[in-house]
Amino acid sequence: MASAAEQMARNLSWGTLGKAKELRQRIMFAVGLLIVYRVGTFIPVPGIDANALRDFMDQASAGIGGILNMFTGGAIGRMGVFALGIMPYISASIIVQLMASMVPQLQQLKKEGEQGRKKINQYTRYGTVFLATFQAYGLAASLEAGDLVTDPGWFFRISCVVTLVGGTMFLMWLGEQITQRGIGNGISLIIFVGIIAEIPAALAQFLSQGRSGAISPAVIVGVLIMMVVVIAFVVFMERALRKIHIQYPRRQVGMKMYDGGSSDLPIKVNPSGVIPVIFASSLLLLPTTISTFSGGQTGPVMSTILAYFGPGQPLYLLFFAGMIVFFAYFYTLNVSFKTEDVAENLKNQNGFVPGIRPGKRTEEYLDYVVVRVLALGASYLTAVALMPEILRNQLSIPFYFGGTSVLIVVSVAMDTVSQVQSHLLAHQYEGLIEKSQLRGRKRSKAQKAKGKARR
Repeated sequence: MASAAEQMARNLSWGTLGKAKELRQRIMFAVGLLIVYRVGTFIPVPGIDANALRDFMDQASAGIGGILNMFTGGAIGRMGVFALGIMPYISASIIVQLMASMVPQLQQLKKEGEQGRKKINQYTRYGTVFLATFQAYGLAASLEAGDLVTDPGWFFRISCVVTLVGGTMFLMWLGEQITQRGIGNGISLIIFVGIIAEIPAALAQFLSQGRSGAISPAVIVGVLIMMVVVIAFVVFMERALRKIHIQYPRRQVGMKMYDGGSSDLPIKVNPSGVIPVIFASSLLLLPTTISTFSGGQTGPVMSTILAYFGPGQPLYLLFFAGMIVFFAYFYTLNVSFKTEDVAENLKNQNGFVPGIRPGKRTEEYLDYVVVRVLALGASYLTAVALMPEILRNQLSIPFYFGGTSVLIVVSVAMDTVSQVQSHLLAHQYEGLIEKSQLRGRKRSKAQKAKGKARR
């Protein structure tokens, strides 16, 4: 028999959404800020030669330029104020989280609750400014080297750095506001909208290549089928769970004895979501971003790096896969599912796994299960991220179709929809409570009226 929550979930409809005023306001707030982000991608950095940049990006769109455009929502193709995107903030988050697991002072801050979290977020912002400044200067110098600037010099470099760093910090603020006052994860939604905005143009270009005969119809049909299969596979794996049975003992409250209950502890096959893929992509995009705009004037070191770590190269794929696996384990065990905290919470609630002693033994058992489940989850992330990458280089598809984009779009969409459903369920519960209170008041008034009538 379905639970009350499941029955309420089945009753969710557009009418319910129209009655949830707070949820409607949150959605409109998030959509408004995302529109601001999209407008910012069209505001160019001062001093850019628009015609030269357009010709250059047309030539580079089939390679790494297409990847950069996909992740920045087209801002880097137009050299908009949001050309760096949100990647410097993600890179800073990676560094701070790695240090928080190794530096004792930061470990202590993590245990201080809200105040410690604010302090760590402050360090992340400082790191974002530093990384964005470094990347913006490298991008400005690369634009000059590629003859894409109308008036090169220090004035252009300084104005470009200030504009791009300010755009990244503004994006970071937008993401935080969407998370707090909107719906969904703001940073993920910014990347999601950037990818979605570029898909129609990329798909139109892909189909036009088919009409011109550059790509055979069999390849077009195969790619479309692969997209559907990959999306279905991602949805299936994101909803896959490993349940651990939890037993609660009988307890006595006052003079009454309550029977022990049981429940399931769900462990997702991919507890870290799309975070490992975003982290790995942000690390790989840094050298290619600078090299893309520097033309043929890359130094010997950068040329060597690109020769071995360029998109589609074996070392690139190997490094990408290694980073995905590393961040899948690191983020899960240190952020999304800390077995030590879960075991402590179960012990405090008098819950236990049948056959496993509470405390340290439960933590070891959870580590055993999570590590093995993550082997499947990390393999799934790696396969989805690398398979389209390999096929793209083998089939020479003229736009960037990558598993990274599919993972981000599907995962963020599912997470946002689940949050909307949670808000709707909370609204329905509030409505039921208000109705029960009103019925209680009517009954009390009716009883009072009956009492007065008898008198």
